[in-house]
Amino acid sequence: MRFAVAIALLTLPAIPTLSPPIRGLTVKDLRDTFNETRGAHPHEAIDIMEPRGTPVYAVVPGTIRKLFLSKPGGNTIYLFDDASVYCYYYAHLDRYAPNLREGMHVSAGDLIAYVGSTGDASPDAPHLHFAVFQLGPEKQWWKGKALNPYPWLVAAVTR
Repeated sequence: MRFAVAIALLTLPAIPTLSPPIRGLTVKDLRDTFNETRGAHPHEAIDIMEPRGTPVYAVVPGTIRKLFLSKPGGNTIYLFDDASVYCYYYAHLDRYAPNLREGMHVSAGDLIAYVGSTGDASPDAPHLHFAVFQLGPEKQWWKGKALNPYPWLVAAVTR
């Protein structure tokens, strides 16, 4: 049994190198909020406080899998990496970049949206809610395993 688990772990793809979702970020701009709770739910994301309208960029090359308006997340984007192993979730967006659409391929660093406070975010606290999910074999954006993006974002802004 241990051998099978070890083989399964070895076959997982490496975490991709991310580009920062917001230009000019420093480590001081990042706070690890992954294990905090929001209401009765685990946060499982990082909140990056920025002024409303700050440009938001794709962190990896991939496909815009879903644009969605939800009550908690407001304007959201689900970006799948090119291998469809990871989903990058952007929430509370003010608006999408012009011409952004589902099924569109983007490159790392492409403009995809703007920081906002839609959904259940406080209107006085615009921010980017950023999460990473490891997708299962069904590639369903709503069923991924949450992974802490904080260490990857620290690496992205210190490169």
